Amino acid sequence: MGEAREPRDLLPLTPAMLNILLALADEERHGYGIMREVEERTGGQTRLGPGTLYGSIKRMLADGLIEESDERPDPALDDQRRRYYRITDFGRRVAGAEAQRLAGLVKTARARKLLGSSSVPEGV
Repeated sequence: MGEAREPRDLLPLTPAMLNILLALADEERHGYGIMREVEERTGGQTRLGPGTLYGSIKRMLADGLIEESDERPDPALDDQRRRYYRITDFGRRVAGAEAQRLAGLVKTARARKLLGSSSVPEGV
């Protein structure tokens, strides 16, 4: 993991990794919280199972996209076994680069009349 890595070096992201980064973009979450946020945001169309979730988290920690947080939202209401994760600055740049890559694909699909401006399903 050299410090000189560019976000594009990690592209394309797997759908699971992109969904995890999106779930962590606005707040820290524990694993189950990530799973719930992804399912809710996609209207149930995307469900991350525990194997996919925690395998992706392990890889993302190693790649420096996310980090484990020591902070607890409310220690009195929280289970100490839960691990909370947050997106890193590098992870935010990688997610942005992936969003730009996907936006380019959508632009090409529209230009080739494969996708109309009103045919994008909600939550996608």
